[in-house]
Amino acid sequence: MSRPVPRRESPWGLPEGAPEPQAHRCNDRVEDVIQACFEGNPFKTVPGPFKLFWRCMRSKPGEEPTEPFYYLQLDPPKREEVKLE
Repeated sequence: MSRPVPRRESPWGLPEGAPEPQAHRCNDRVEDVIQACFEGNPFKTVPGPFKLFWRCMRSKPGEEPTEPFYYLQLDPPKREEVKLE
């Protein structure tokens, strides 16, 4: 799930051939944790999203948790099915 990453204007412009920045694969999970901080008592709202964020960070690429987000209105990440032939 790749979303555009905002770029800042620079007085030097963009270097030639600079790759487009990509959001970290767990970026949406950390945004869910941050949103949880503003949804009432953080001692009750943060642990669930934080556990999913921590699992995401400890997972290998492609093995991120697929549970739904607690507070973000985004579809949960899906795993690509590996086709064996």
